[in-house]
Amino acid sequence: MVVRQMEVYSHGVLAPTSSVVQTVSGSVQVLWDQGNPATPMGQMAYFIEFLNMTGLWDKWISECPLRYTSPNASRIQDILGTWFLSILSGHRRYCHVTTIRSDGVNPDLLGMSKVISEDALRNALKNMDAEAGMGWLDGNLSASVIQLLDASWILDTDTTIKPLYGKQQEGAEVSFNPKKPGRPSHAYHTYIVSPLRLVLGVEVCAGKQHTAHHAQPGLLSTLNALPMDCNAVVSARGHIFW
Repeated sequence: MVVRQMEVYSHGVLAPTSSVVQTVSGSVQVLWDQGNPATPMGQMAYFIEFLNMTGLWDKWISECPLRYTSPNASRIQDILGTWFLSILSGHRRYCHVTTIRSDGVNPDLLGMSKVISEDALRNALKNMDAEAGMGWLDGNLSASVIQLLDASWILDTDTTIKPLYGKQQEGAEVSFNPKKPGRPSHAYHTYIVSPLRLVLGVEVCAGKQHTAHHAQPGLLSTLNALPMDCNAVVSARGHIFW
């Protein structure tokens, strides 16, 4: 949702259109300025309050397997916070991270000391153990969805072809590519709780592994990780009802 540009004050008297939110950096007053241009990040303060009050933000950071020993290394909170803000801004490339450096509000509300560079983000991924990192992300993703699966729901699968450029060639293969024929790509197999539009898991495969057969291992792994009291019924259309 696009809202009016927001100004956040740490002190002062509450205006009639202001509210108080409990962010990671403490209580702040949010004032809605009806005279400024619209911004897509205006409601971020309220989402940050949700992450703070539920403990999800602290849990995500404390369980992160990334560790640095150098005193000059970036803080884990700054690394994850930069990823967080960049992804929610709709960025698809590391170089887009520089656009959020001008944000003087949201990084502070997350308790960040700075927005780190794109090179620091790349190095952070290189220093993180792949298996531990997948376990960390999958565990937090499952925890955000599992509690909602106590009612009837539909599991749907979706395959997305992602063209790759430059040095993003690990596992890339030339295969079916509707938008960029001849361009190496990855195939993303996504498992979705379709009524809620929530993601249970994503399997990243080489470009030639775009058929349903290649989605099966990740799908079975996702299903096996669900609570044992779930009963599956397969519909005629191939969807799985829980």
